[in-house]
Amino acid sequence: MADTNEMTINLVVLGRTQTGKSAAGNSLLGSSDFESRRSPSSVTTCCSLGRSCRILGIIRRNGCELSLRVQVLDTPSYPHTGLSKEQVRDTVRAALAHHFGKEGLHLALLVLRADLPLCPDEGDDAVQFIQELLGPTWKDFTAVLLTHADKAEEAGCSEEAYLHSASSTLLSLLSSVQHKYIFLDNQKSIIKEERTIVLRKLLNFIRQNNYQVLLLKHSKE
Repeated sequence: MADTNEMTINLVVLGRTQTGKSAAGNSLLGSSDFESRRSPSSVTTCCSLGRSCRILGIIRRNGCELSLRVQVLDTPSYPHTGLSKEQVRDTVRAALAHHFGKEGLHLALLVLRADLPLCPDEGDDAVQFIQELLGPTWKDFTAVLLTHADKAEEAGCSEEAYLHSASSTLLSLLSSVQHKYIFLDNQKSIIKEERTIVLRKLLNFIRQNNYQVLLLKHSKE
């Protein structure tokens, strides 16, 4: 790291169509880098990298405040309405190696909708996809981002009540990733205070993993 007073975290968002992947990426970046809109088909067709401005007041190490930069790789949905599963997998794998091959990946964020149940087949597909991308240590480098949490709240469901009534598929997935999960509202513009809370939670996950990164190489199969 060239600047010892600055820390960069590398993230990738993964998930199904219309889960709010791109919107979540924009919320983390504090920008509108990624196209995000409602559509009857998959909106994102290729991978793109977004970088945040310097963020202050989030992290301190050894008694000193560090500035934080966030890099987010947005990806096509899996499965996709216009691309095969193999095309999505190969596209994302190549982009991970291209953008994070040297610096490494801190966290893959599996984006799920909090207002929709996670069925067994969907959970299995998601886990298989992440395993193929990240390899055997995927659990250490994966967290779940539950979007549309505002809709769950509107239904009078707190986070604790939500998890109490969640499907066994979701609970099993959360357990497998050591309960690394975050609820995120899908308002048009995330407020600064909420973004700070989310980033601090992500940094805590990274800290729990001893700031390790996953090095990714592109392999042709």
